[in-house]
Amino acid sequence: MARSNKLFGGFSTDIGIDLGTCNTLIYVRGKGIVISEPSVVAIERGTKKVVAVGTEAKRMLWKTPGDIVAIRPLRDGVIADLETTEKMLRYFISKVLPKRWLIKPRMVIGVPSCITEVERRAVEESAFKAGAREVKIIEESLAAAIGADIPIFEPAGHMVCDIGGGTTEISVISLGGMVVSNAIRLAGDAFDIAIIKHVRSVHNLIIGEQTAERLKINIGNAAPDNKIEKMEIKGTDAITGLPRRLEIDSVEVREALQEPINAIVEEVKRTLGQTPPELAADIVERGIVMTGGGSALKGLPKLLSKETGVPVILAENPLLCVALGAGMYFDYAKGASNSRSIYDTLNS
Repeated sequence: MARSNKLFGGFSTDIGIDLGTCNTLIYVRGKGIVISEPSVVAIERGTKKVVAVGTEAKRMLWKTPGDIVAIRPLRDGVIADLETTEKMLRYFISKVLPKRWLIKPRMVIGVPSCITEVERRAVEESAFKAGAREVKIIEESLAAAIGADIPIFEPAGHMVCDIGGGTTEISVISLGGMVVSNAIRLAGDAFDIAIIKHVRSVHNLIIGEQTAERLKINIGNAAPDNKIEKMEIKGTDAITGLPRRLEIDSVEVREALQEPINAIVEEVKRTLGQTPPELAADIVERGIVMTGGGSALKGLPKLLSKETGVPVILAENPLLCVALGAGMYFDYAKGASNSRSIYDTLNS
């Protein structure tokens, strides 16, 4: 197998995958990011026939008739439904590769470091069934660091905080290896759930995940802002059962998000506390790099910097970093290094 992999390596397609709880992103070497769609599959009850995948399936969430169910096959960063995940992955890959492959692709998939060996094997199995010739599983934060242009092979400490949909992973990397890594199963999804709970408990209004997500994206924030934004939402009155409108402002959304954000901040502090002193000194100088879609929450880098006393840099494309890094992994493994660094932004 190793000999055939070496033989075909120069001719096969390399694919990097961020198999996320909320979104699946696929990077193809030479083409860039070719898929960025929600990790949602709509299937027909009974027959389990796939009706829609990705963006089209997400529009069906909570709106399907009785014979169709739209589901998210990943939860908390791991595969909750192996069969549906494999179908989703096969569908996405069929969109980006020719139908008749001469040589099957190599796939690198970023996964949370906190998953079990059983969960790791489930990801591998899913990729092989979707058509991979070779599968490499790497930690999400390592992939995110490569994708964010962090010079990970330097003999210096680099901290990356990757906030995805289901998990938050904080790692210290030096000389290409993970020195300290902590992960919690709490991230962007937890932000949505916190908003849903707040609106229900304070306003007796029941809203869905998509409404909560829009609130988070449009007016959500982690740090106080001079500008107070407002947004109208619609839901079901928890007492009367009738549809109702509600106007909510950004201050209230920030209050709703306080608990999950505090948990992430404490995890970053804990990781800093476990970091060897010499590497901690490097991080104080270079800063913490934030990646993942959850990092894009307005004011979160500012809050994290204030709470830790360390500069915080938001990656240029935080949502894309894991897929980009996974796609570039084989080149890095061969000894290639990037010529530029995210830290250049501190000196510009």
